[in-house]
Amino acid sequence: MAIAGEVVIRRSVLLRNFVLNGQESASNPLLHLLASVGVHAKKNRTSIQINVAMKIDKEKNNQSLVELYDTDIESIIDKRYHNGADLWTTEDKRIYKGAPFSTLESLLMLIELETNSAIPIIKDATELILSLWRTDGRFQVSPKGAIYPCHTANVARVLCRLGYASDERLVKTFDHLLEIQHDDGGWRCNTFKFGRGEETVFSNPGTTLAVLDAFRYTKWLNTDNRLNKAVESLLNHWETRKPMGPCHYGIGKLFMQVEYPFFRYNLFFYVYVLSFYERAKKDKRFIDALNTLKSKMDKGKIIVENPNRKIANLKFCKKGEPSELATKRYTEIIENLKQ
Repeated sequence: MAIAGEVVIRRSVLLRNFVLNGQESASNPLLHLLASVGVHAKKNRTSIQINVAMKIDKEKNNQSLVELYDTDIESIIDKRYHNGADLWTTEDKRIYKGAPFSTLESLLMLIELETNSAIPIIKDATELILSLWRTDGRFQVSPKGAIYPCHTANVARVLCRLGYASDERLVKTFDHLLEIQHDDGGWRCNTFKFGRGEETVFSNPGTTLAVLDAFRYTKWLNTDNRLNKAVESLLNHWETRKPMGPCHYGIGKLFMQVEYPFFRYNLFFYVYVLSFYERAKKDKRFIDALNTLKSKMDKGKIIVENPNRKIANLKFCKKGEPSELATKRYTEIIENLKQ
């Protein structure tokens, strides 16, 4: 019989939740001990991991973001099984399934909430994602489905946020992305769900933005003309605003509504990513987009206009209310422009 254990350190207490043949073992003496003091391992796994994640600056007597948004973190972690398996995935390890509580999006939210990446659930989810890497640099996000550049780009940007930009696997992924760059400078997926037309010969702006979000962590940032070409393709889209690429990414009313966190092609995400690229910073099209974003602020705060409806009541991205964390991203944009 195979036995596996998960270790969680909470202050000076060491807790181990044993799993027997894929199930928690009720006969395990440690679980009996926990039960005797009114703590059931599975029920309390979320609160234990949040306690591990809390980082309180005792000298300054400030609350950490993890403590301020602990209910949001708990809500996200509580969804870890909702797709049928652990770590927000399906039984066949589809990490894109179940938005906004897919593996990728859940990790992105936890990162945005500055949850300690050393806690077991984030480490395990990261290892799951890395296990889907292929030697050609792509990521197999589902066992049988096609592999599209948008999949690889979004996986890469999440892993970069987790500190893997210099990992040899990610370096190969970046090489792959540069190899498949489209003629107009962006990236595209060769699938035509909306049919073929004159607009489908171009790259997908949404995929291109995700790629540039990943590349901002790399040595290629502001040193490679191929990325300048990608930036130019997005700046051109600000002018045309037409649906572009096989997936018909356009700039319209929905794009202009401030979304947070950064899940998809949107005004806020667009301005944030481009603010890292010198090619964009002084361009009048970028400045116009930035001013549009500024016009939507209230008393210096970013107001979240269109979050995913399933997370619209979470404190860090509540619909129609100012978001401290979104405003922090806006401040980062301004700091980028000063450099």
